[in-house]
Amino acid sequence: MGGIWVYAAVRPGAVDPSALELLTKARTLGPDVAAVALGPGAAEAAGVLGEYGATTVHVDDDPVYAEHPAEPAAFVLAELARRHEPELVLFDSSYDSRDVAGRLQALLGTALVANVDNLLAPDRVRLTVALRVWPGRPGNLRGGIGGAKTVDVTMTGRTPRLVLVRRGAFAAEAAGSEAEVVSVHVEIPAQRRRARRLERHEEQGDGVRLEDARVVVGGGRGLRDPANLVLLEELAGAIGNAAVGVTRPVVDSGWVPSTLQIGQTGKTVSPEVYIAVGISGTPQHVVGVGGAGRVIAINEDRDAPIFQLADLGIVGDALTIVPAVTEELRGR
Repeated sequence: MGGIWVYAAVRPGAVDPSALELLTKARTLGPDVAAVALGPGAAEAAGVLGEYGATTVHVDDDPVYAEHPAEPAAFVLAELARRHEPELVLFDSSYDSRDVAGRLQALLGTALVANVDNLLAPDRVRLTVALRVWPGRPGNLRGGIGGAKTVDVTMTGRTPRLVLVRRGAFAAEAAGSEAEVVSVHVEIPAQRRRARRLERHEEQGDGVRLEDARVVVGGGRGLRDPANLVLLEELAGAIGNAAVGVTRPVVDSGWVPSTLQIGQTGKTVSPEVYIAVGISGTPQHVVGVGGAGRVIAINEDRDAPIFQLADLGIVGDALTIVPAVTEELRGR
């Protein structure tokens, strides 16, 4: 009874890296850590999940979870939660996991907190909240764009408490342990199979994934024109094992797809080095790079907030500086 659970997204031959990140953090919160893996590839994933800290892995390879999104997984998780009474269940922030977590919350009637940046205790989390003060209504704060504040939230009430954690918030580190594998036996009724997934398309990208890159080159409105994004790609290529990301205004301007967005409403990255090119450093963006080992900022505005975060700041025209750095790297 009790303990911390991780809902692990799996597929044949692979475990989503976010599950390993969550297990790594979960084992710092208590010794009783379990993972739940549902769908094709679940049993195969048990060994890796154990290696990263799960003492128990509940598995079911039934293809029903792949064929019918969210409802079967939420139903089974609810049954398992009633049987084993975990204190906390962790989810990554992917669309599928959000769907499962929301349905599970409705079935159990417990607390759910989303967009979490850090886990402080089994009942306490930290997140960054975007706020807006509506004109003409002093002191009335609503969710929206305009500012941000980091808050600590204590969750009370019934358990299990459900938490959606931002992907990339933690670094995955193996524990070298093994898990007890427990087969799940829950009959899923027909009314929990209403939606059917007809097709699934995996996005294919060139080079290293943004979340996995050791170096991330980020671009903002200081690039001035979408054609100048090629400067970031050339710099990333010269560095090697590097990826390109952007701020929300760049995505909103239609320069690139949202899959490259870094920040509160985009991806969280934790590279060894983050190079911010033409990025002012709004709180909404900074929350997405808080785990970076080192930050290098290039901006014409010496008062840009990004310089408060930077380990190395370069004041100047990014369109001149970036090509020069790229050429220097190519020559080494």
